[in-house]
Amino acid sequence: MGYDFLAYDISEALGSTLWNIKHARNRHEAISIIENDSGVLTAIGILINTNLQQLDELQELIAMHPEVTWLAAVDSSSLQVERIRRLINQYFLFFFKLPMDPIKTTHLLEAARDMALLSSVSTNQLRSEDMGMVGSSTVMQSLCRSIYRIAQVDAPVLITGESGTGKELVARAVHENSLRRNEPFSAINCGALPPGLIQSELFGHEKGAFTGADQRKFGIIESTGNGTLFLDEIGDLPLDIQVNLLRFLENHHIFRLGSLKEIKVDVRILAATHVNLEEAIKRGKFREDLYHRLNVLQLSPPPLRERSQDIEEIANFVFNKFRAEKATKVKGFSHESLILMRQHSWPGNIRELINRVRRAMVMCDQRLIRPEDLGLERRQSSSRSQVTLEQARDLAEQNAIKASLARNKYQVQHAACELDVSRATLYRLIEKHRIDRPLERVAHIARGTPS
Repeated sequence: MGYDFLAYDISEALGSTLWNIKHARNRHEAISIIENDSGVLTAIGILINTNLQQLDELQELIAMHPEVTWLAAVDSSSLQVERIRRLINQYFLFFFKLPMDPIKTTHLLEAARDMALLSSVSTNQLRSEDMGMVGSSTVMQSLCRSIYRIAQVDAPVLITGESGTGKELVARAVHENSLRRNEPFSAINCGALPPGLIQSELFGHEKGAFTGADQRKFGIIESTGNGTLFLDEIGDLPLDIQVNLLRFLENHHIFRLGSLKEIKVDVRILAATHVNLEEAIKRGKFREDLYHRLNVLQLSPPPLRERSQDIEEIANFVFNKFRAEKATKVKGFSHESLILMRQHSWPGNIRELINRVRRAMVMCDQRLIRPEDLGLERRQSSSRSQVTLEQARDLAEQNAIKASLARNKYQVQHAACELDVSRATLYRLIEKHRIDRPLERVAHIARGTPS
C-alpha cells in the first residue's frame, strides 16, 4: 500500500472526529515535525515496511522519543518478518492491520490518546523516591519514566548494567508500579544456586523425585503465583535450565521435578545481568532464543559515576538510614568528604558507596565524617591520574553537544551540521551522554488531543 493511499485512509477514518493529523513521508519529515511543532502530541500512526535501512532509521527515531505513544500500521506480509514483529512488540502500544477499519481505527486511537495522556501526567509527577530509589539527576528522572511505562505492560524485562547499580531496586520498582503490585515479588540469584538444586529451586519437585526429597516442594516460579519473579545474574544459568525457562516463557506451564503433570503459572519474569549476553551467546554460554524472549523490554540503571550530582543525596540517605538504626555521635559529612565523593570513580557503584558510608560511621571519632574515614584520601590521587583524561574528553564532548543543541533550539539536524557529524552519530552521542531535550519541544506527528 502506497504512502498517499494510507495517509488518505487514515484521514478519512479520522476526518469526522476532529483529530489534527500531520503527515510525514519519511524519517526526516517526522523529525522536523517532532522538533518544530509546538503542539502537545499523544500518539503516532506510522507505516512499517520491510526495508531494513528504513527499519534502522525508524528504530533510531523511536529510541530518541520514548515519551511518544507509538502505533503501527502494517500489512500481513510485514508481520511475517521477525524483526518487524520484535520492533512492534518492544516499542509500540498496538498495531493496525491493513486495510484499516475506520471505526476500529478511531476507537484504538482514542484509547491510545487516553493512555498517552494518563502516562504523560503520571510520569511528569514521578519522583525517584516514589520508585524506592534516591536521586534527582536527569538520568534518574529518565529511568523513572521508563520504569513507569514498562510497568504498565506485562512483558518480560531484561535489566542490564554494572554490578552495584541497583538492578534489584529497578525490578522492585517495576513490580510496585504494575498491576501485580499486590501479588508476591520474589528474587533469586541464579549464580548463587548449587548446580544440582537449580531445577528444584525454580520449578519444584515431587516427593521421592531424588535422594533426600522426602516431601513435595513448590519452586519459586510456582510459589510466586500471579506476582513478579526477578532472576538476578541470569547469565549464570546452566544451559539445560535455560531450555526449561524458555519453555515456561513460551507457554507459561511448568513441570515439577519427578512429575508429568503440567502446571499453569501466571508470573511476570524480570531478569538482570552485568555481563554481555550477546557475547555469551557467541561463546555458546547462553541461548539466543532465550535472550530474545527475555529482552522484550530493557532497562539500564546508570553507573554512579554518570550521576555524580546524586552522590551527596544518596550518601545522606544512607547516613540517615543507619543513624536511625543505631545511635551515633556523628552528625554528617565534612565539606572535603563531599567533594572527594563526587570526584571518586565508584567502580563498585551504589553498593560501594553504602559500604564506605557504613564503615565510616563506625570508624569516625569526630562529629563529621572525614575523607580518611571513607577511605578516599589516599586513593584519590591515583584514581584521578587514571580516569581524569577520559573523563575530561567525555565532559568536553558532552558540553559541546549540549551547547550546540541549545544554540540550535534543540533541532538535531542543525546541531549535527554545526558539529560536523551525521545525524545518526549525534543521536548516538546524545544517547551515550544521556542528554535530555526539553519536553516542551517534543511534539508528535498526529496530535493526540482533539482540536
